Amino acid sequence: MHPAPSVIIFSSLSGAGFGLLFFLGFGFPTVTGWVAFVFYLIAYALAVGGLMSALFHLGNKKNAVKSYSQWRTSWLSREAWCAVAALLVMGLHAALQVFFGTTVAPLGWIGAILSLATVFTTSMIYAQLKTIPRWNQPATPAFFLAASLAGGALLSGNVDAALILMVVLGAITAWHWIKGDRRFAEAGSTIETATRLQGRVSLWEKPHTGENYLTHEMVYQIGRKHAAKLRVIALALMVVIPVAVLLIFGPHHMPAIVAVLSHLAGVLVQRWLFFAEAEHVVGLYYGAHGAKRAG
Repeated sequence: MHPAPSVIIFSSLSGAGFGLLFFLGFGFPTVTGWVAFVFYLIAYALAVGGLMSALFHLGNKKNAVKSYSQWRTSWLSREAWCAVAALLVMGLHAALQVFFGTTVAPLGWIGAILSLATVFTTSMIYAQLKTIPRWNQPATPAFFLAASLAGGALLSGNVDAALILMVVLGAITAWHWIKGDRRFAEAGSTIETATRLQGRVSLWEKPHTGENYLTHEMVYQIGRKHAAKLRVIALALMVVIPVAVLLIFGPHHMPAIVAVLSHLAGVLVQRWLFFAEAEHVVGLYYGAHGAKRAG
């Protein structure tokens, strides 16, 4: 699929923001006053900023409010409700810590669970789509959750947890790629199933002489060589460099900043690949997915 910058920024930054809220909700670290204010400011800037960037992907911005009406059947609607609930609960938790120096543990726990639930609902928007086999697998929500927790651990200064979670994130990311490379074939979608025609079917002529919405959004393809290079870059930035920096230089301010920036850059690269490598079954109608491009 065509990688939309707004969705990439949304899923990457909001995930890190809600990950930080998760750790703050459980008291890691336990902070009050201005220190708490800074932590919550970073968390809300990432979470809310990421959510706001998603609005740019809507053709009609006024329709955003309608996303709250379909919570029984839509993961997008559930994401919207979870996000609002998490931000409200954690906002109250933050106010008590910043202005009154008081921590109400059960309130923080509820906010933390809602924060992680928001990330899960975001992941299920993609994982539920049978029309995109690469996403339709358990590794998709696992990756979103691992990335959120790893980013949250880094931002909250929980170095030991961050080191473990980043290694876990790297393993889940590799699992997602390996499994994802086989998912389209495993799903059994072919040009024959797409056209409902019997026997051996081949494309004689493309349905359109020019690009349309479907070919622009759903039939984006990236060469194998470029994808392989970007996978290495993503893992290096997202996992290897942050882990190495923290292990060598320790949890000091500058190394921690370098680790956070490198990690977020790696997540952005991985999310770009997440969309660029996703093969929508509609591409079969346009002659895509017959063979992988060499680069």
